[in-house]
Amino acid sequence: MHGAMVEPKENLQMVDWAAHRTCKSGVVQYRFSALRDLMTSPAWQQEDLGAPLPDDRHAISVCLPTWDSVIGYEEGRDKVIKRLRCGYPRFFKHPLVERLFQQAAKQLAVESERVVIFPDKAAAQRALRFVEKRTGAAARIVSYDGLQALIVPEPVAPVAMEYWRYTGEIVSSRQAWDVLEGDGLWQYDTTELRERLAAYGGYQAGGVFIYESGMAGVYAVHRALTGMFAGKKTLQLDFPYVDVLKVQNHFGSGAVMLNDSQGESFDEALKRIREGEFAAVFCEVPSNPLLRSVDLERVHDACRDGGVPLVVDDTICSVYNVDVSRYADIVTTSLSKWISGKGDVLAGCVQLVETSPFYADLLGFFTDDCESGCRLYAADAAVLDENSKGFEARMSPVNTTSAALVEMLLEHPAVDKVWYPSVSTPEAYAQVKRERGGYGGLVSFTLKNEKKSAKVYDALELSKGPSLGTEFSLVCPYTLLAHYDELDWAEGCGVPAHLIRVSIGIEPSEQVLGAFRAALELA
Repeated sequence: MHGAMVEPKENLQMVDWAAHRTCKSGVVQYRFSALRDLMTSPAWQQEDLGAPLPDDRHAISVCLPTWDSVIGYEEGRDKVIKRLRCGYPRFFKHPLVERLFQQAAKQLAVESERVVIFPDKAAAQRALRFVEKRTGAAARIVSYDGLQALIVPEPVAPVAMEYWRYTGEIVSSRQAWDVLEGDGLWQYDTTELRERLAAYGGYQAGGVFIYESGMAGVYAVHRALTGMFAGKKTLQLDFPYVDVLKVQNHFGSGAVMLNDSQGESFDEALKRIREGEFAAVFCEVPSNPLLRSVDLERVHDACRDGGVPLVVDDTICSVYNVDVSRYADIVTTSLSKWISGKGDVLAGCVQLVETSPFYADLLGFFTDDCESGCRLYAADAAVLDENSKGFEARMSPVNTTSAALVEMLLEHPAVDKVWYPSVSTPEAYAQVKRERGGYGGLVSFTLKNEKKSAKVYDALELSKGPSLGTEFSLVCPYTLLAHYDELDWAEGCGVPAHLIRVSIGIEPSEQVLGAFRAALELA
């Protein structure tokens, strides 16, 4: 979802999802009764437009069932926006969050001002500096019910929300709910959660830090490394997730991007790394949405020669399938995806690799930046803790169904190109593939007749919306959602506007394959 922050309409009615919370020994626990099982009853038709995915008050995805509804969302058409009951939290202001903003504004601001709430003072101060640098406008910070209110002149409020989006340092819907209900902010012991996350990757729990979103973790890494190597740009290898590049461009000293990490341009990049030109090298293995893997062995060797930290994101295939720590200094992960698997909590993780020569310095930074090892709000941490227990069991069926879908797409006469780790750059992926692992649950493809893309997408009887890694399959026209305002640039980087991305769930394989067979008949 590439467009500006979407705000809920005033007449929007929140569905009263069944939910309750219990408090034992100061620990808050949330349990939800979903009203719709998306594995047996996908949200894919026009009548489902705007429905939360999953059917939960705190869902982080939303149904965009048709190609036209995606375009309508990106262009801010009322017929789409008025139907949205939720959305991805960095791009869509949840109705509970909007209520919190409005309540704070009534108490703290004058008519010509707007209020943006941040989870802590450090984040609010960073946002204030971002706004003042970008606009020259004066702003101020006021404590508000355990949170921090950034008060800005109304015309520059969109810039403050850009900071919210890019950095992911946001207030969650559960956090907003607790403040609005007057219950105060809760505490939660995340020791077991950090230990579980560490065990999944073979890390030390003391080097695992949990953030309020995947982007908040990436942004923390960027702040740490550009502080250690001030004045140097960062290097992005291969086509990245959109806001990872935005952070590198908007903060620090800027970024250099190598779109395709192969051939002579890759050799030149390695040379520049060995010369110590960059503050850090960022990459995703494999990448999103092209599922390509960088030759991490060569990058690692160059980084060691040049004294440059290597940051690798393993979200797309998950730590179940890949081990990037043998090459990386820092591993970032969006916990919202496969590790949560439910689509009802936003969270991110930074894992410091103990064998890294930068470990001691980084440990000092993150110990200060991420108090007690976790910045994720307690109620969200409780949900993530429970969700993460099913992570490993989810991944095996996901791998199996994805491989079968890829085989079918490769053989289908209407399909033009398929991107998948076993197809795109298999030799590089083999460097990080775990012995038990497969190739993950994300698949991208295009049709030979791109004009048929909308018809096929509309006909797919699978849930459709942004995000990935849920236990229910989730499909989207990725480029339209992530790069709508820069489609020509994305096309020039090899990412077609009509690309369809599929996140495979744990439904029976035949259910998923059958949905694609039926839809592809229209191609």
